[in-house]
Amino acid sequence: MIRIGIDLGGTKIEAVAMDADGAITERRRVPAPQTYPDCLEAIAGLVRAIEREFGRGNPVGIGHPGSISPATGLMRNANSTWLNDQPFARDIEATLGRPVRLANDADCFTLSEAADGAGEGAKIVFGIILGTGVGGGIAIDGKLLHGAQGIAGEWGHNPLPWPDESDRPAAACWCGQSGCLETWLSGPGLARDHASRNGGELDAAAIFAAAEAGDAAARRSVTLHSDRLARGIASVLNILDADVVVLGGGVSNAPGLAERVTARLPDFLFSDVVRTRIVTHRHGDSSGVRGAAWLWPAEAK
Repeated sequence: MIRIGIDLGGTKIEAVAMDADGAITERRRVPAPQTYPDCLEAIAGLVRAIEREFGRGNPVGIGHPGSISPATGLMRNANSTWLNDQPFARDIEATLGRPVRLANDADCFTLSEAADGAGEGAKIVFGIILGTGVGGGIAIDGKLLHGAQGIAGEWGHNPLPWPDESDRPAAACWCGQSGCLETWLSGPGLARDHASRNGGELDAAAIFAAAEAGDAAARRSVTLHSDRLARGIASVLNILDADVVVLGGGVSNAPGLAERVTARLPDFLFSDVVRTRIVTHRHGDSSGVRGAAWLWPAEAK
């Protein structure tokens, strides 16, 4: 028995076949079409290609940007804008001719890391994506928490807590608010903040590299970023009290990030002890597509 996982990204669509033990036995990817009908057909083509090898009728899970409104059933808030306001769940099930399970890409990352990744065995896992945006997901006892609005874990559009003068002025966010955690903690947010104080056009990777090389300004930016990340995580832990926080996305690969956040958490957490582990992902870029496959239980077929 296999499960098929699909990672629907803005530039590529990846599909894997995953066996009952979580091993990837087949992997395929294609460029992501920039129109809705072509996107549906590209997913169907990947499923057909895998099923030529493993047989037909396998369960399919899809990780996607944005979320599906529980009120209308339409896609919303996807940076792949051709998906927005479309009945994606209904249409992909009709295209594939079977039930399909879907979840936000950050939820899929979280599920993968909770199932057999850096959060394996933990009761409550908070998964964080730090990339071009900031997202998150929550898994409890190995199952995703979706919430009444379908937005559980979307901490990136909460405001940065406990701001001081170094956190002003706040930047406008695409969501319509200002000062969202995404505007500070994302790769572009770090680059904007560094440029506002130092000039230049360094991206996040270059800032981290410069800090490692001893550049004082870059080190200051990295310290501020870690401090803000610790504040943001503490505000979530004061409610969720997760056992493990798993960092994912390109920014999470910065050297020493988990350790810096761990060191700062006691200053913000409403507790005399910090037992929550802050860890970096185990499965890296594969977590999203693996999590999509994990949306189905092993006995699904």
